[in-house]
This record gives sequence, structure tokens and C-alpha cells, in this order.
Amino acid sequence: MTPTTPPAVTPSLDDRITGSLLGAAVGDALGGPVEGYTPQQILERHGGRVTGIVGPWNGDAWRTARPIAPYHKGDGHVTDDTLMTHALIRVYEKVRGHLDAYAVADHLVPDLMGHPVWIPELEAEALPLQRIFLAEKWLVARLHYGHVDPREAGGGNIVNCGAAMYMAPVGLVNAGHPEAAYAEALDVAGAHQSSYGREAAGVFAAAVAAACVPGATPASVVDTALSLAKDGTLAAIEAVAEAASLHRDFESALTPLRGAVAPFDSVGPDYRSPSLGARRPSRLHAIEELPIALGMLLVGEGDYRRTVLGSVNYGRDCDSIATMAGAIVGALHGEEAVPAEWAKRVAEASRLDLHAPARALTEVTHEVFAQDRRRRRAHEQAFAALTGTAVR
Repeated sequence: MTPTTPPAVTPSLDDRITGSLLGAAVGDALGGPVEGYTPQQILERHGGRVTGIVGPWNGDAWRTARPIAPYHKGDGHVTDDTLMTHALIRVYEKVRGHLDAYAVADHLVPDLMGHPVWIPELEAEALPLQRIFLAEKWLVARLHYGHVDPREAGGGNIVNCGAAMYMAPVGLVNAGHPEAAYAEALDVAGAHQSSYGREAAGVFAAAVAAACVPGATPASVVDTALSLAKDGTLAAIEAVAEAASLHRDFESALTPLRGAVAPFDSVGPDYRSPSLGARRPSRLHAIEELPIALGMLLVGEGDYRRTVLGSVNYGRDCDSIATMAGAIVGALHGEEAVPAEWAKRVAEASRLDLHAPARALTEVTHEVFAQDRRRRRAHEQAFAALTGTAVR
């Protein structure tokens, strides 16, 4: 396997935003066709580990093999992880400022219900609502039809990675400021998730923001995540990071990382048949996807191919794991870290301009920083007047 060489020059903010969003989309597309399976099943199905873009698990029978999910996963098609990420970017384009739970109700929900986009897995233009999973349809049911307070709407939803999987834009808008990314993501995710699902959204956004800090490394990103994570999410990241520290090859890490996260994962050993206690609020549990993404980041030492392919071959919810891992690596190293041939094939197969959302979010990020700076200066001046001290 040829490693991805990180750029020698420190990537700019614009480059990091592009790299993160490209990295997330490519990871999503690579993981989609093997989602829900075990590493052993993946090995048997593909005659070895997945090393790039592959076709649907059930071949030409993809339309009928799983009636509950008649989607064309594979062949470079992005999934709902990327669709939701791009939808959140469209909200940032409208608000042109920091987001909160009310922005989800006022802008994201109408976008899901009324903004047709090309859905690669459906091979048609359709509303995002017609593709997203039940945990994301919850947003529409609770906020549009139920008129629930957006800050509390996430309560009652299944607790999963649904909110975390599309929080990279929050980390990028708050690039270099993990604490602010964590707080904003928690507010945004409150409309969608509760408990450790909401916590994971905050920690993932913080990890992306931390990856944008000049000189950041996989270890510094994980340290930042640990400094902010709470309860079961903190314990799960600690356990997975400890296991990951012993490996530099994802093949040897697959079983140990699963063993490390298993005590905190409520889904259980059979991903397609969750346990009775699965996905319920708890201070003891964590979603599986974020700790594993951070663990693969450490195992892969920030190299895109090693990190993302480790995430893909882990199986289970591997499209979301690879989405998160890819977003962090792209934020660390910029667009050059993402294999150009993969990015090109995913964009062509998905019939999406993967650079357009990055350009839009970059423009908004610069505007938001200018707003933040004006607010900081106004606060400094007010505090100086209150205390009789000079503004430095």
C-alpha cells in the first residue's frame, strides 16, 4: 500500500477546509459498500482487504437484496453522511454566522424537505428527506410537524452517530478553536440527538478544529478530544487510544480496537441485530464510530490511505467511521493528503462537485472569523472601561 505523503508546506485554512470535506466524502464512498459487515465478512467477500473503491456488496442485485435499504452503495457513491454534511454547509451559507439549534429548525429542516439534490445512491434527483435514515428523519418529524423546542428536539431519538457524522463543517468554521467548535456542535446537535450521540457531535467537531491548528498531529488531535469529552465518550476514546498505541498496521489493530470500544458500545456484537439496550441514553456508553475513527487516526499516523482504509475494513458503521477519519486527516494535511484518483472517481460517480461546498464554507468561515474578532474587540473595550485598564 502506497502511503499518502503529507504536504511539506503548512496547509492554509482554505486548503484544510477543502481537504477535510474531500477527505470525508471519499471516506464515506469507500466505506458505504461494506457498511454493516464484519472484517472477516469483508475479507471473504472481496478476497482480501478493501484497498480502494469497490462495487455493491450484492452486485447487480443491490436494488432488491435489502428492501429496507434499496440503495446503490458502492462504485464511488457517497451516502447520507455526505448529503447531510453538504446540507449543513448550505445552512451556513444562509446564516453566514455561527449556528444553533434554531438554525437547524429554521434552515436545515426546510432544506431536507424542499431542496432537491442529486442522490447518488438513488441515481436520481430527489429531496434529501427521501434518502436520509430514520434518525435524521426525526428532525423533520419533531421540528416541522411536532413544533418541539429545537434545543430539546433531540430527546427521544435513537442515540447514534447521526448528528456526529455531519459535524465537520462546525469544526472547520471554528478552525483552530476546538472549545468553540465543541460548544457550537453541542447546540446544533441538540435538535437532533441527546446523550452520548450529542456528545460525540461536539467532540468530533472539536477534533476537526484541533486538526486545523498549525503543527497539529494525530496525537494532539486525540489529546484535544480527551480534554473535552465527557462520561462514556471520554472513557471509550481513552480505551481505544490506548489500544491503538500498540499498532501501526490496521490489520493487527482491527480486533483490539473493537475489543477496546465494545464495553461502551450499546449496539452489541451483531451490528445488524442490536441488543435490547442499544442506542438508549446513558452516561456510561459511547457511539462506536468516533473512538474508532480517532483510533485509526493514531494507527495510520495521519496518513490518509492507512487511516481511512483501516476505518473501512473495520466494518460495522464504517462509512461514518471513514467519513470522520477522512475529515480529520484532510484538516490536518489539506487536499494533497486525499488521493486525487479517489477524489476524482467519487466526484464523477456521485455526479457531485465536491469542491463547491468547500469554496462556500471557506467564504463563510472567513466572514465568521471577522464577526468573532469584532465581538472580541467590543468585549475587550467594554471590559477595559469597566476595570479602568488599557486594551492591549
